[in-house]
Amino acid sequence: MEAGFEEGDVSATNVRSRTSGIDRTLQVMDMLVDRREPMSAYDIAKSVGAPISTIYRLVDELVEREMLSRGPDNLVWLGARLMRYGLVYRQRIDAFGRAEEEMQRLVAQTGETVQICTRDGGMMLVVGMEEGPGHFQVASRVGTRVPLNWTASGRLLLGHLGDEERRAAFAASAMPSATGMAELDPERLSAQARADFEARLATQFNASEYAVACIASPIRDEAGACVATISIVLPDRRAEERQAELAEAVRRAAAAVERSLGR
Repeated sequence: MEAGFEEGDVSATNVRSRTSGIDRTLQVMDMLVDRREPMSAYDIAKSVGAPISTIYRLVDELVEREMLSRGPDNLVWLGARLMRYGLVYRQRIDAFGRAEEEMQRLVAQTGETVQICTRDGGMMLVVGMEEGPGHFQVASRVGTRVPLNWTASGRLLLGHLGDEERRAAFAASAMPSATGMAELDPERLSAQARADFEARLATQFNASEYAVACIASPIRDEAGACVATISIVLPDRRAEERQAELAEAVRRAAAAVERSLGR
C-alpha cells in the first residue's frame, strides 16, 4: 500500500515538473516574440523572473532541438523548427489563405497598406501584412502583438462575444497606449466593440501610433464569430479624406473571405 502511494507521489511530481517545463518554455518563446530581437539567456531569465540556471539549461535543450537558434554572439533567437510548425499551421487555415488573397487585391485597389489580424488572448496579433506602394510605414509588422483596446481590429475580435464576456475581456486586457488616446473603460469598449461588429466596420485614429489610422472589418466563421480582421492602415489625414471609399472596400474584402468560407 505504501509503495502505491509513493508511486502516485512520484507520478504527481513528474506531472508538475513537465507542466513547469512547458510553462518555462512558453515564457522564453513569448519573451523573444515580445522583444522581437535575439536575447542572452541571462537577460531572458531576468525578464521572466526565472532562476538563471534553469533558463540556461532550458535554452541549451531548446537549441539542441532547433526550437531556438544561437548566434555567434551567444544570443538566442527563434529556431527553424518553429518556422516549420508555423508554415504547416498557416496552410491549414482556410480563412488565412483566402484573406491573404483579398489583402493583396485590396492593396492593389486602394494603394494602401493592409493587415490581417487575429486574437491572441488579451492581445491583437498581426498575422499578415502587405505594404502599399508609397513611403508610409507603420510600426506594427507581422508578429506584432498589442492590447485589444488599442486598435479597431482588437474591438472587432471581441464584438461577437456576449456582453459579460466582452466586458470581462476588456477589463482584463485594456492598457494605456503610448499616445494616451486608447479607450480604457471596459463598459465603453464593450459597447463600441458590439456596435462595430454589427456595423461590420471599426475605425481608430491615433490610438496606437501618432498620425496613424486603421479602418477594419471582421471576418466571421460559419458560427458568426470573428476569427480575424482585414484592415487598411494609413496616415490619419488620408483616412479622413478617403474614409467612406475605404470603408466600403474593406467591408467588401471581408465579405469575400466569408463567402469563400461558406457564410
